[in-house]
Parts: sequence; structure tokens; C-alpha cells
Amino acid sequence: MQWTSAPNIEGAPLPQRARGYWKAQFSAAWERIEAFLEAERAQLPPWAVVAFGGGIASWFALDSPAQWGALIAICAALALVGFVFGPGRAGRAAGWIGLAAALGCALVWVRSTYVAAPRLDRPVIATFTARVERVEPLAAKDDVRLTVAPADTLLPPRVRVSMKAEDAPDGLVSGAMIRTRARLAPPPPMALPGTYDFARDAWFRQIGGVGRAFGGVEIIRPGSAGGLEQVRNRLGSHIRERLPGASGGIATALATGDQNAVGKQDAEAMRRSGLTHLLSVSGLHIAAVVGAAMLLTLRLLALSERLALRGNIVLIAAGVGAVAGVGYTLLTGAQVPTVRSCIVALLVLAGIALGRDALSLRLLSVAALAIMLVKPESVAGASFQLSFAAVASIIALHSTPWARRTFMRRDEGVFARFGRAVLAMLATGLAVEFALIPFALFHFHKAGLYGIAANLVAIPLTTFVIMPLEAAALLLDSVGLGAPLWWLTGAAVDLLLWLARTVGGASGAVATLAAMPGWAFVLIILGGLWLALWTSRVRLLGLVPVGLGAIAAVTAPVPDMLVTGDGKHLAILGRDGVPRILRNRTGEFMRDVFAESSGYDGDPLVLEAAGFANCSRDSCVARVVRDGRSWQVLATRSSDWLEWPTMIAACARADIVVSDRRLPRGCQPKWLKLDRYSLARSGGVALYLGHRPRVDSVAARVGRHPWANRPETAKFRAR
Repeated sequence: MQWTSAPNIEGAPLPQRARGYWKAQFSAAWERIEAFLEAERAQLPPWAVVAFGGGIASWFALDSPAQWGALIAICAALALVGFVFGPGRAGRAAGWIGLAAALGCALVWVRSTYVAAPRLDRPVIATFTARVERVEPLAAKDDVRLTVAPADTLLPPRVRVSMKAEDAPDGLVSGAMIRTRARLAPPPPMALPGTYDFARDAWFRQIGGVGRAFGGVEIIRPGSAGGLEQVRNRLGSHIRERLPGASGGIATALATGDQNAVGKQDAEAMRRSGLTHLLSVSGLHIAAVVGAAMLLTLRLLALSERLALRGNIVLIAAGVGAVAGVGYTLLTGAQVPTVRSCIVALLVLAGIALGRDALSLRLLSVAALAIMLVKPESVAGASFQLSFAAVASIIALHSTPWARRTFMRRDEGVFARFGRAVLAMLATGLAVEFALIPFALFHFHKAGLYGIAANLVAIPLTTFVIMPLEAAALLLDSVGLGAPLWWLTGAAVDLLLWLARTVGGASGAVATLAAMPGWAFVLIILGGLWLALWTSRVRLLGLVPVGLGAIAAVTAPVPDMLVTGDGKHLAILGRDGVPRILRNRTGEFMRDVFAESSGYDGDPLVLEAAGFANCSRDSCVARVVRDGRSWQVLATRSSDWLEWPTMIAACARADIVVSDRRLPRGCQPKWLKLDRYSLARSGGVALYLGHRPRVDSVAARVGRHPWANRPETAKFRAR
């Protein structure tokens, strides 16, 4: 259809009328955007911080330097267009967001290059001298873990070595020079796609090898007995002496943040019940320490009438609280949640000193920006994401008009005030649980569902009973009178453990997820940020990406087969969703990895007991049926010599062959061969044998990041 040049009733040609109409519509829409941004101008700085973190996260998500460079160029172009050509507040906002994203990606790229350090490329056994940099007692495993700097130039400049606690000599402290013999290996990569990437964290910590010492160590030169690390270790040892057993491990974590003394079963119970955040020194602990320091200071200063009437005792108390918060942060090792909480606490104290309400999302953004500027790699860690998501959800909830009306203090009876406080705790717990579930499912493949009810009891119990009792017991120990309070502390910690075990062991307490697509996770995060950062009703639009991401996560396919990068361990999922593992003596760690990657809440079964598998001492043959197609899987499971003609014939009958040895070229399965040679390039893999079979590998997840294995990614060939 063509426009005619005949005049319309207004006397203008139709093309001109159409252009005018769309120009007016665009102008009206732009004015509405400008009005919205003007009303929300106080929320724009946090979005710039989000863009900065998004640039860092994009560097981890993208594969290669070419993609990182392209992202920086695109974001820089957006910034240029926004600042130069973009009119009004919308243009400036686009400019700042583009600039922040480009700077975030560039910063983490530069830092990854700056921290580059030599790594082992193969396992070695070496006798070496080294300077001890850090000593970590692993009380739950009866081990000691050392971070040392070897003097041998043939070894990486920093390695991590573990040993039995009984083999650790007295005087093993930071600064000591030691001699030991150990088996060292390169930092292990992801065991399977989507699992914890220790190699990434080791890269940024400049750890080039990990291993275990043979026997003990010899101290050549003693180190200094002082330092916060030694204070922290001695404090943990003292607490465990006073509270032996499981309660001592929990009490140590609450006081020092050291979770190495918490037993595996207790840690799992805390995780399943949604109480694991109590073990990480974060906002709850910092608030308790700062609040106690301020309250004690105010009470003591108020005893002087002159100070109370003429001095600003609130300012003095805020300063004492700040010193206490910083000291506690340093004592507990300055982990990401603790540093974040300390920064927020300091800003809140500054606001109190200035007579202003400082608790806001802008304040939280400042804390996040401070951490990202110093350690941009923390953005990829679960600790950073969980801690900031929890605090952001609390602030966002209490900033809504409904929460302000409902939870506002008012003149009412005792029962009404108590009910309002319980409602506030319930709503806050609900907001935090919903905020943390996606992160727990993405990183740990499981999330507790009854955490709200458990936290209603656990948080007051920890804040107002356990921590004050523990602090008082430590104080009275200086005069030898702490025993009664230690008994009360142990009883309270036992109550907390009973709550965790009861809630965590309840039916349906845990939701599991085998794998969440990365794009679904991003949708949920962006939707959550949209809900949290805006203040008007437009924030409700964030529910759309959250819902879409949740649907995609729930409907994501479950892998049918999992193979580790060394080819020794394999798991096949049955129709009931239970993983069956290849080797009967598979260790506890690998069992947990297979269960989590399968989305299974339990202990995996063995393959040889499955009805679809036929196993001998040397190998297993399993038949897996998916979408009407039958797949024959052949896997070796011994180191004994196999006759090549027999092996080649078995390969020809199989669709998939898995082995921890290098198979002959004549071994040609119908679809996929995963032997030592191919797995060395691909790392662990997850196989999806549905209508369109595909392979997801660790190498594809890591891409060309500096901590990736050096061999090129294996090219899988489907037949």
C-alpha cells in the first residue's frame, strides 16, 4: 500500500502526518522516561555499581580475550553515545552505565594478569624448604593446612599443603621456615560442569600447587608467635577445649568465622535448614559486636553527669563501635561478608554521628563498590552474591510503603508490639529466603525450604543468647570463672544444632536442582535488582524476568551421564533420577559431587547393582534408554591389562566409551570416546542423551581464562 499525496482533512500530506505522529509518540515516551528517571534519580548511582559488577561478571562468563575486548568496546561506545549525543538524564544514565561496565570488565582483566603466578603442570613429589604464610587448623578433619612460599625456584612461589594434626610440630606458626616432603599437584579444576572451580580461586590467590605432606614437617627457623592469625587460632583452640565435640565447632565458627572445625554432618544440617549463614561472620555478628560496644560505652559514659550533659556521648559510642567492628573484622580474617558488613556498619555509624539515617541501598552499593575495586574476582563467588543479596532484600523490603506502615513503631499494647515484631521477622525471613534460593541452587544445587521457621528461632537464639554468653565466658576465663557460662553456652549451641538437624531432616526440607542455565540465573538476578532498586510501582515489572528465569531453571534438563576429568569416576542417572556410580569405593567427596550435579538429595548407588548394567571387575556395560533411543555405554574400572582386540571389538559395539587410560585409535565407538587423551582437554563432562544429544564440558565453561588447562578444548564428534 502506498501513501497518496492528497491532503487530509487537516490539510497535510499523509506521509508528513505519519512522521509527525511517530515523532510525537517518541517524544512523549522519552518525556515519560525522563520523568521516571527524575523521580528515581536517587536510585541511579546504585545502578552504576550494578553495571560495574556486571562488567566483572561478564568477563567471567565470556570465553576469550576477543570477547572481552568486544564487550569493553561496546560499553565504551554506549558511554560515548550517552554522554555526547544522549539528551537529558537518560543519556547521562546510559553513559555512566556503559562506562561502569567497561571499567569493571577491564579491571578484572587487568587483575587476572597482575596476579599471574607460575603453576605446576603435572604432579610432583618434592622435598623443599618454605616459609609458612598461613596456618589453618581443620579440626573437623583432624588436619592442618599450610600456605607456604617454597624457597625452591623449581616450585611455584606459593603452594598449599595439608597434613595430619598429630604430625604438626609445636611452634608451627606464620613466618616459620620449615622443611617437608610432599606430593604436589596443579590446582584442581571443576570436577564437573557447574561445580566449584578451585582453580579459579587458586589463580587469584596465587596458589600454584596443592598437595599433602608425607609425615610431618621440620621447623628450621621458628616464626613469630604474634599476629591476628595466631590469636584467632589460639582463640579457636581455647573454645574447643571448653566445648569439646560438635558444639565447640559451632561456637568457634560463631566467634572467629573459622568453619573448619564444624563437622561435615553439622555443616550439612545447617545448610539444609537454612541456617548456614550463621556460621559465616557477616551482618548479624558485626551488628552484635558493634551494638554491644556502643551500648556498653553509652552506659559507662552516662554514669558521668558532666559527660552526659555536656559531651556528645553518642558520637563517642559510635567511634568505639567502629573500632570494635574493624577489630572484629580483622580478627575473623576479613572475609568478603565480614568486610561488607563492616563497611556498612561504619557508614551507618557515620550517619548516626551526623544525625542522619544512613541505612539504604546506596550505602550497600558503596560497600559493594569498595570490595569490587580491591577484589573484583569476589563477584564470581557465592559468598559475595549471597551476602549482598540477603542485605539488599532486607533493605528493599523495609523501604516499601507497606513495610513502613506495617512495621512502624506506634503507641500500642505489649502483645500488639510483640505481634508486630514477629510479623516483621517473618516477612524479613521470607524476603531473605526467596532472595537466596536462586543463588543456593545455582552454586550448591540445593536450597533449604524451611529456613524461615528455623531462622525465627535461630537468629534470636544466636544474637541474644549464644554470642553474649560466649563473649562473657571468654571474658570470665581471664579470672578462671567462665565454666558456668561455658555450660550454658554449650546447652544453647546444642539447642541450635538440634533445631538444624530437626528442620534439615524433615521431609521436603531441601529443594534440589541439577543445573541452572546461566541465562536463567542472569534473568533472576536482573529481575531481583529491578525489584530492589526502584521505589515506584514500576519495580513490579521485575517479577517478569524472575518468573521466566525460575521457569527456565525448573524445566532445565537433567544430565543423563556424568564423567570426571580423569575418567576414573562416572555416574549414570536411572529413570528414577538416582545416580549410579562406576566404582564401589568412590570417596565421599566425589559421591557428594555426583549427587549435587544430579539434583539428587541422597547418597548415590552403585552401577553394578542396577538392572540396566552388567559389570565385571574390569569394566561395566550399561544400556541407557532416552526418548526411545537405546545407548550402550562401556566404561573401564580397573588398571589391569586389557587385550586390545577384545577392547576394540567392545568399542565398536558401544555408543559411548569411558576410560581413565588412553585407548587405541582402533577403539571407535558409535558416538563418543572419552579416554585419558580426550578428557585431558575437555575436563569433566555432562552428557545429555535426549532428542538432541549434546556434551557440556568443563573446558567449555572455563574457556580461555588464565586458569584454564593449557591443552585446547576437545572437539566432540557426534555420529
